[in-house]
Amino acid sequence: MSNQDFLRHLPLVKAPESIWASLEAKLLEEPPRRAVFWRWALAAGVALAIAGSVYWAVTHFYEERWEVARASGVSRVGAGDVIETGSGSRATVKVGKIGSVEVAPNTFLRVVIARPGEHRLALLRGEIQAKISAPPRLFFVETASGTAVDLGCEYTLNADEDGSGLLRVTKGWVSFQWKTLESLVPAGARCLLRPNAGPGIPYFDDAPESLKQAIENFGFVKSADDPLDVILANARVRDTLTLWHLLSRVDPSGRARVFDGIAALTPIPAGVSRELALKLDPKTLELWKNELAWTW
Repeated sequence: MSNQDFLRHLPLVKAPESIWASLEAKLLEEPPRRAVFWRWALAAGVALAIAGSVYWAVTHFYEERWEVARASGVSRVGAGDVIETGSGSRATVKVGKIGSVEVAPNTFLRVVIARPGEHRLALLRGEIQAKISAPPRLFFVETASGTAVDLGCEYTLNADEDGSGLLRVTKGWVSFQWKTLESLVPAGARCLLRPNAGPGIPYFDDAPESLKQAIENFGFVKSADDPLDVILANARVRDTLTLWHLLSRVDPSGRARVFDGIAALTPIPAGVSRELALKLDPKTLELWKNELAWTW
């Protein structure tokens, strides 16, 4: 649908009679010259309001067609269309005007929404590499384990049909969300995806191997060693990324240990109280995260 066609389908809405009555009364109160001014001002205001409404509607609801380049040629896809690659094929999707997605072999991808205000894909299986240059929360990729929300970044995401997979960020940040669970993954970090459990706890690629292994096993694999002990013993300052996420995912008995682990690595900033942090107060955790993020 073109912009012109879209505008033709916009409904006409009649202004309430009370508005015109109050305006007419106002005009009658004014001297003739001022009345003319108010009429012109009213007309200009109405025109600006209509223009703003039309612009918002067009930019948020106009459906796009994205370009898909393959070795065999170029095609276009829109909402509801599928992009599938075989064992020896790849594709590059131009995502509107905000970036591109490289589609690896053996990948099944569906376009969910293709609009200037929202770009949404569903990765049913396989792997993609996204390169997005846009304001946050314009590009989304759904999987069986949750949704990757772009915060202005580059990342690789692979997922199986059962929801298992891996998110690895190379630039910027990604928020991976499932139900009430969220993992914030910065550049240089990754996070596992678990079937029916959403995103795992993120950790940096260069973290100690013992810490990475403990994180991957945390809550899923029984071990003779306490994973939390291993994580706390091997965490570096930048691994407060992992510890901050752990704070809200361990049981209350382990929460104090995690708090103390972070405090041993970096000073607790002003405004962050132990009591509120252990109660998982949202404002306290947000403030702490913003301070810790300087080292992530």
